[in-house]
Amino acid sequence: MFSAKLNRTALVLASAALIPVFADAAVYTNGSKSSTFDVTMRIVADCTIAANGMDFGQNQGVLAATVNAQSSINVTCTNTTPYNVGLNAGTGTGSSGTTRYMSGTGANTGTVQFNLYQAAGSTPWGNTQGTNTMAGTGNGTQQTLTVYGEIPAQNTPAPDSYKSTITATVYF
Repeated sequence: MFSAKLNRTALVLASAALIPVFADAAVYTNGSKSSTFDVTMRIVADCTIAANGMDFGQNQGVLAATVNAQSSINVTCTNTTPYNVGLNAGTGTGSSGTTRYMSGTGANTGTVQFNLYQAAGSTPWGNTQGTNTMAGTGNGTQQTLTVYGEIPAQNTPAPDSYKSTITATVYF
C-alpha cells in the first residue's frame, strides 16, 4: 500500500512538473520568419453534354398531318470556350446526313421519316461543323439548346414501335 501511495504521489508530482513546460511551449520569444507558397490550378477548354429523349407520342394513328415534338440538349463549357453541337443521322434504316428515319422492330422493315431542326421548321440540324451544327460560346454554366422535331405527313407504315438513336456531339 505504501508503494502504491508513493507511485501515485510521484505521478502527481511528475505531472505538475510538466505543466509549466507545456505552458511555455506555446510562447516563442526568439522572433519569427515567414514563407509564402503558391496555390495553383489550370483551367483548360472543356465541355460536357447531356441529351434528353424526344417522344412523338405513343398512340399516333395515320400520319396525314405533321407531328411536332421538342427535346433539349444541355451543354456546359468553360467560360469563353467556343463550341458546336452536332446531331448525327441516327440509327434508323436509310438515315444519312440530315435525312432521318425511325425503324420498326423485329421483322417489320417499315420506317417513319422525321426531321430535326435548330429552330422550329427552319435550319436542319446535322453533324457537319460550320454547315449545320449549332454554335455557341460557353459561359461556365449549363446552356440548354432546344431540338425541334417534326414528322411530316407521309404514308403510314404498319402499327409498331419505331425508334432511332441520335448521337449529340459537342465540338470545342
